[in-house]
Amino acid sequence: MEFAVSSMTASRLPMSSPLLARMRKWSIIRSSIQSTYSTLAAIITNTTGRVENQVNKKKTVFILGATATGKSKLSVDLASHFDAEIINSDKIQVYKGLDIVTNKIPEDNRKGIPHHLLGFMDPEADFTAQDFCNHVCKAMTHITEYNGRVPIIVGGSNNFIRALVEDPHSSFKANYDSCFLWMDVALPVLYKHVGKRVDQMVKAGLVDEVRETAVSGSDYTRGVWRAIGLPEMHEFYYAEKTMSDENTKKMLLDAAIDRIKENTCRLVDAQLGKIDRMIHELGWKIHRIDATCVVEKSEDEAVEAWNKVVLKPSIEIVRGFLEG
Repeated sequence: MEFAVSSMTASRLPMSSPLLARMRKWSIIRSSIQSTYSTLAAIITNTTGRVENQVNKKKTVFILGATATGKSKLSVDLASHFDAEIINSDKIQVYKGLDIVTNKIPEDNRKGIPHHLLGFMDPEADFTAQDFCNHVCKAMTHITEYNGRVPIIVGGSNNFIRALVEDPHSSFKANYDSCFLWMDVALPVLYKHVGKRVDQMVKAGLVDEVRETAVSGSDYTRGVWRAIGLPEMHEFYYAEKTMSDENTKKMLLDAAIDRIKENTCRLVDAQLGKIDRMIHELGWKIHRIDATCVVEKSEDEAVEAWNKVVLKPSIEIVRGFLEG
């Protein structure tokens, strides 16, 4: 039915005609209905699109935290519980070799879980944030589409993680929903733990590993040579080749180990500062897991504390995220 009032019809009716008034009224109502319908159609289309995008998004888990807080262990435990694979986000651990000084998770501790971006780059090569993003996107496609599993991204290079998630030129946020876990340990406890871990690395063969790899003229601003533990040992290795006095060499070695501990603690501070900015500047929703009591305990007590205060709440958070 057509409700528009033609000029011919209107000219034949007196201005006070009830029919003309009704026709004008229906014309206004029709226009209003059409406008409302168009608005509702647009709302439904936009809402449907958002819902479809949300449903089609894949899910990924990030494990953040300073060095020596237990990130790698948690990633393996979660990947064992859920059907997941692990992507390394430590910019030094991407390089081949020097497994002790770069503190790569040993093969035996990986529990058969596939690890991506771990120990695959040439030691001399540059590896930028953009390189990281490109490799991660390929790995995530492989994990989610071909293997049907969940990617767990773990490591301490927060600038790389920020670039991956926040890059306006990438489609990461459009394609993935993310759950962020933050392994945290009280600083005084963590500093002490860092010192103990460096001592353990020395006992495991750090000095010999670096000696076998170190070459004269190494550029400590590139590739794996940026790793904490390499430039700090330079003076000691030079003395080893040029001096015969054992006391002097031991003094230089002790000083090098102390510098490794100090620089690792500085790294901790920098990593925590970047996580703080993720929370307060970028507005990331990050679940903090306090592992302080685990680090303070030893052996059986530490295992019990880990299961109670780290693993259990982490599983609950990730399960809620994956099922939500």
